[in-house]
Amino acid sequence: MTKIVFEAMGSRITAVLDGDETLNAAELDKLPQLFEDWESALSRFRADSEINRLPSSSEENLRASPTLCAVLAESIRAAEYTDGLVTPLVREALQAAGYEGSFDDGNFSPAMEPRVGIRIPDWRNLRSDPALGRIGVPEESRLDLGGITKGWAADRTAARLGRFGSALIDAGGDISVSGPRADGSPWPIGVGNPFAENSLLLTLALSAGGVATSGRDYRKWIQSGRMRHHIIDPRTGESAETDVLAATVIAPSASLAEAGAKAALILGSRDGTAWIEGHPELAAMLVLDDRRMVYSRRFSDCIWN
Repeated sequence: MTKIVFEAMGSRITAVLDGDETLNAAELDKLPQLFEDWESALSRFRADSEINRLPSSSEENLRASPTLCAVLAESIRAAEYTDGLVTPLVREALQAAGYEGSFDDGNFSPAMEPRVGIRIPDWRNLRSDPALGRIGVPEESRLDLGGITKGWAADRTAARLGRFGSALIDAGGDISVSGPRADGSPWPIGVGNPFAENSLLLTLALSAGGVATSGRDYRKWIQSGRMRHHIIDPRTGESAETDVLAATVIAPSASLAEAGAKAALILGSRDGTAWIEGHPELAAMLVLDDRRMVYSRRFSDCIWN
């Protein structure tokens, strides 16, 4: 196996290829620049990124790069899949809650004056046409694609590397695999313990698709005496009020797993479990504030034995 580890998108990126080591190393060495190119288009924390250069006024036919078109199209699919619980239109709400700067560069300082009454625009007014290189954004809206970007990047990279061997990509906890390892065995995927740093709750066995964890245990802060976190409930415009501390979802792709994990967390343990069970392509584990773990029916089949 050949591996590369580097920093991108505010996270540690790990890519592993199981196959010819000489060929694999050459392909893996291309990844840091690839992620840099993606981040320069998609990051709201870079003043000169493509999404930050988009006009804030309503326009139906904005020119956009293939990367931006593709990720916005994936975000629209996630919004449709979750009935709007995951949407790229929460940027103003995130900023109102204090999430102005990057949480991952060591210099995060929340904006301390909360704004209330934030209305999340309707995701159904978003448009993306990758074939024409055009997008449409609702009036006075700014995009935040952080809710889907790393899952999309993991899936895109796994597909790219899968031409050369069995591949695993871990983009800050959003994991995609192109297939089983060269010997036919699944990839072992550790699920972190939100109550104990550097420890695992369990290990999953993944032969295809993706897995992602969404949690409110890391990106959290105090604003005007109130605990905030980065997962916005679009129904309220506020940090989600939920008994789920972390949600881990297994899905046919990392981007779908990421969307499913956020939806389950926002919905809470009862409604989130019911929503997962209504999607037979998903399996999930929800870790609750009281340290209980709730498994969907299909999740036990994915645990490493």
